[in-house]
Amino acid sequence: MAYVGRKPANAALTASDITDGIITSGKLATDAVTTVKVTDANVTTAKIADDAITSAKIVAGAIVDSDINASAAIGNTKLANHQITINGSAVSLGGSVTVGETKPTISSISPTVIDNTQTSITITGENYQSVPYVDLINASTGAITTADSVTFNSATSLTINATLSVDGTYYIRIENNDGNAVRSNTALLNVSDAPAWTTAAGSLGSVAGGGSVNFTVAATAATSYAKQSGSFPGGVTINASTGVISGTESGSSSTTTYTFTIRATDAEAQTSDREFSITISHGLEQGMCFA
Repeated sequence: MAYVGRKPANAALTASDITDGIITSGKLATDAVTTVKVTDANVTTAKIADDAITSAKIVAGAIVDSDINASAAIGNTKLANHQITINGSAVSLGGSVTVGETKPTISSISPTVIDNTQTSITITGENYQSVPYVDLINASTGAITTADSVTFNSATSLTINATLSVDGTYYIRIENNDGNAVRSNTALLNVSDAPAWTTAAGSLGSVAGGGSVNFTVAATAATSYAKQSGSFPGGVTINASTGVISGTESGSSSTTTYTFTIRATDAEAQTSDREFSITISHGLEQGMCFA
């Protein structure tokens, strides 16, 4: 039946015109509700049934950024592009992934000072593969020396044997079989000659009992000297800086030879040992005169 009479004026629905829960998804056309059709506060949440609005009732693109409250706390998984793929690994928004290849590292070596003879060196770090290449690079000349041998102890430890004929400081370079490599940031290895003795081994001389002892031992580049083993005559000591062995002998009653080993140490803490002796004499040979 057609409408008879004066058509009422258009007027927006208000919350008082709608019974609580009366609007359901079945009452809404797919494109029925848009933001421009809803006046602020006209329809409250109490007027809309819990299942009233479904994704089918929302026109694609109808909801824009300004329609979503900043406190909505929409989870990343609710977003179509909540994951991206990096180097074949899926990474969620806010997540992380290691990009690039895994390289070995160097944290320390021991010992840090060697001489020119073949020496065993332990290298500590991470991500070692069996068995890597190890080079030693002269920091001054850039000359490269390959390790004589490399032993793979674990992913964090290597042992190499190296012979370096040229004194100087050296960088360490390690290359795994997959081509990933590392060179130490600083020259970790110091190659230098150990102290070389200039005083011949053996007897330093003879001193009469109770007499004054004064002998000097010397080694090139040595910065200190110390008795490593054996014994001095009583009352005798060594000067750690100069290598002078001196004092007034005491305690012996017969001719005695005292044998001892002196250790010379250089600035790089390298050492060299040598054995010496001093004889304290007693008896007729100390001054008896025959007619």
